[in-house]
Amino acid sequence: MKYIAILLTVFNRKEKTIKCLQNIEAQSLPTDTKLDIYIVDGGSTDGTVETIKAQFPYVNIKTVDGVFWNRGMIEAWKMAEEKSRSGQKYDYYLWMNDDTFIYEDCIASLLRVSQSKEDKAIILGSTLDTQTRSKLTYGGRDETGNVARPSSDDSPVRVVMMNGNIVLVPHNVYEKLGTLSSYYTHARGDFDYGLRARKIGIKLWQVGHPLGECDLHEHIDAWCDPEIPLKRRWKLMHRPNGMPPMEIFHLENQHYGLRTAIFHFITIHLRCLFPNIWIKYKK
Repeated sequence: MKYIAILLTVFNRKEKTIKCLQNIEAQSLPTDTKLDIYIVDGGSTDGTVETIKAQFPYVNIKTVDGVFWNRGMIEAWKMAEEKSRSGQKYDYYLWMNDDTFIYEDCIASLLRVSQSKEDKAIILGSTLDTQTRSKLTYGGRDETGNVARPSSDDSPVRVVMMNGNIVLVPHNVYEKLGTLSSYYTHARGDFDYGLRARKIGIKLWQVGHPLGECDLHEHIDAWCDPEIPLKRRWKLMHRPNGMPPMEIFHLENQHYGLRTAIFHFITIHLRCLFPNIWIKYKK
């Protein structure tokens, strides 16, 4: 029997969260596979927790007020670790975003690729947009920074970075890397995890075909939106779901060097202070 702990962080997206869980229930799994779901809620006020408890009573869920994605995933992982210490050993940990709607072959495909790599690599799933189902949105990243294209023969695709939407972490990898870094509050913990993996020789592979759907957040970030007053932009930049400069600096100093970290630390502030000039420059 293969045991998988599915980890999610949720907050005030009840309809998407429920659809996500329904898609997990609808998986075509190998007969020797068992799933446990661990959810950390950031203090939802839209009935997310109550609805999950009513419709999915087997889900393990707890509320940590004010938690964002990265630290919420750490808390979810801790829940699974506690279960593991009590006797339930997990072979895999599967990260998912609650706005990611997986296809019914998702988990089986992740397992197939992981086992082909002797369960010693991180296995990723790419996603498409929900409208056209043709545009790649998230997944493993190639050397250009773009989501890696599917392969023509469905063979796994080697990648160098990763988004955290669909990520299978085998126990062998977890033993070497542990959980996400608590330095990050919301974003960038997934990038850091993949980069740390590469540093110690753990490879990242993406399944050869898309495994689900998730829309991009394509609107201009509020922290660099010229329509928003500077004082508010400055506050939004420092929010966990903005572009917190010290977290960016920490990530880039650790993985790309001090010069790159300083350069982007400066440009982030310039984008916030002078967004119109930045937009004109980018065009």
